[in-house]
Amino acid sequence: MAGFEYKKWSVQRSSKQPLLDFLVEGLKAGGCTILSVSDPSHAPFLISYETPMGERQGVLAYAFLANSRVTRNRPEDEHRFQVKYSSDPHATLPIERDASQLLTTIFVGIDPERKIMVGADPVLHDGTKMFISLEFKRSHVETVLDVGWHAWERESSKPESDPVEVLVGVQQKHVLEFITFERHALGLDAGHRQLVAEQLLGNPILNAATIAPHALTSELKMPANEVLDLIQKASRLKMAVRGWVAEHHLEQYLRSVPGVKDCRRLDEEGRPDIELRFKRSGPLLIECKNVLRVTGKGGIPRVDFQRTRASKADPCSRYYQPGDFHVLAACLHAVTENWEYRFIPTMHLPGHLKCAGRIQSNLRVDAGWYKDPADAFTALT
Repeated sequence: MAGFEYKKWSVQRSSKQPLLDFLVEGLKAGGCTILSVSDPSHAPFLISYETPMGERQGVLAYAFLANSRVTRNRPEDEHRFQVKYSSDPHATLPIERDASQLLTTIFVGIDPERKIMVGADPVLHDGTKMFISLEFKRSHVETVLDVGWHAWERESSKPESDPVEVLVGVQQKHVLEFITFERHALGLDAGHRQLVAEQLLGNPILNAATIAPHALTSELKMPANEVLDLIQKASRLKMAVRGWVAEHHLEQYLRSVPGVKDCRRLDEEGRPDIELRFKRSGPLLIECKNVLRVTGKGGIPRVDFQRTRASKADPCSRYYQPGDFHVLAACLHAVTENWEYRFIPTMHLPGHLKCAGRIQSNLRVDAGWYKDPADAFTALT
């Protein structure tokens, strides 16, 4: 860890010391032995520790004070934390990550008085502007205090344009479990981030499965469990595996649909996921997107349908165009925990209210979507 380089910000020791103490005491409460702690006059904090299982790990913590101080023209039940390491209101905050995965990066607001911590997605906030605030409700805090942890969608002031964000709150005694969660959730979409939080934080002790030998283990000269551990530790590899699994199930399903032929996956950056022909059609392009964990009114699944980043020259480039592909497939796994899908032609999707020629980002997977992909393909003709 000594060779890991990251941008450091000079901060006020007296205001940051309680946040660093919270993390150290939380790790100790989880049975960890603290090996080293960075100077609280510099942020982010770097802590190395040994887990109860004897593993040496580290955490790079971008930590900010969370409170419920009443603010003029803001809801009385609002809690928040402000992202601020610089006096320059135009400064942005790069969120550093260790490529070796020895360090786990967390981006959190800490309330020392209530002994809770609320974390946001570090990937989503990489390059975020200073002085922004992340708000959440008193009801979320109460659930964390009652249950020990809680995951929820953050309410946005601009839901028509902001990406959906999942916040995860834990009591101080669950700091180690939270860091483990962030290591598992790195790079996941909002729906699966919330699903993993519910699975892992709700059941922090996971039993290792017994895996039968496979030809790949012989080729790699590694036991199956070590291969899975490698995938788990390598964030980009894990994201690729998750994405390929969803696309694999979708491809296998589409191949079984009467009338579908020449079905293949497109492993190319920036292109849709699957190409096929239906009956006598020309090539049809299919994009697969995961739904969010929390359903809308009436139990209707939702899709946050936008890219993570937009071009600085064109903010509307974050949103898709109907001509980018022909059919959108919504994977319901984050809700049902089964690999099932719903389909809709992109020309049937609602237009964006502010960006002409673009598709609305908040989609409801309602009765207008087809369960049978053949119906969606037929609707194109």
